[in-house]
Amino acid sequence: MEHVIDLDAAPGIRLWAEDHGAPDSPPLLLIMGALSPGLGWPDELVALLAAQHRVIRYDHRDTGRSTWAYDDRPYPLTALAEDALAVLDGLGIARAHVVGMSLGGMLTQLLIADHPDRLLSATLIGTGALSDTPYRDPDGTRVPPEELPSVEPRIMQLWSQPWTDQGQEAELNRRVEHWRLLSGGQLPFDADYFRTLEQRVIAHTGHHRPADAHARADTSGMLRTEQLARTTVPTLVTSAPAEPVYPLPHAHHLAQTIHGAHLVEIPGMGHALSPEIHKPLATAILDHTAPR
Repeated sequence: MEHVIDLDAAPGIRLWAEDHGAPDSPPLLLIMGALSPGLGWPDELVALLAAQHRVIRYDHRDTGRSTWAYDDRPYPLTALAEDALAVLDGLGIARAHVVGMSLGGMLTQLLIADHPDRLLSATLIGTGALSDTPYRDPDGTRVPPEELPSVEPRIMQLWSQPWTDQGQEAELNRRVEHWRLLSGGQLPFDADYFRTLEQRVIAHTGHHRPADAHARADTSGMLRTEQLARTTVPTLVTSAPAEPVYPLPHAHHLAQTIHGAHLVEIPGMGHALSPEIHKPLATAILDHTAPR
């Protein structure tokens, strides 16, 4: 079922959302990464999770069918975490399991730190820690977070190229190449799968212009070192061996910084929700969110 949610904190801004699964099942909110709409969560993965949950996915501001108004009404990235709560409020949900991917994983950390009473659990995928606690290497070496491995250079090069409108087909080609790089190279890359996904995203959005608001938003005020170190929110961190955006050991650092977090490796996974990882990822999430 589709929903439109008005933001009380930002009058005139609306978020598109939809839910799948039994309405009386435990709610599970999916928070996608920067510049990505809710359809970035593949239908196949949503269906697997909806076997046990009421699964909600939604479009961030300035993506998909939600309001695009950043140029007139800029906001900090931290506002997107409050938007996630607005989605829960709009659907009448007091507490939910929350799963965040990439920037969505950072927004989930903000919720862990600032609104733990709204979370039944948290799952963090392909993201970095909002903590300045050094990473502890297995040999005992302490590494500052800023010295951990950075984004794969070919991805940085693609991100740095200015966008020009060369038509929808050229944009589809660019997006498929982006997914190829994000996939990390350990699993077979299905270009047709990601082309179909992006065709659906473009149809859903109504145009092929890429989103860029989140890349321009204020990133200050994100650190939550102390709050994450003492949280009681049950937290799962997924480790992706082919991750090119937050390469290992970022996942291990993340698990170290969040009190009580546990780590599960998804074999072959990169920074893309490729078809081969839907079942193992869903299994890890469902195991984590199962009643104790």
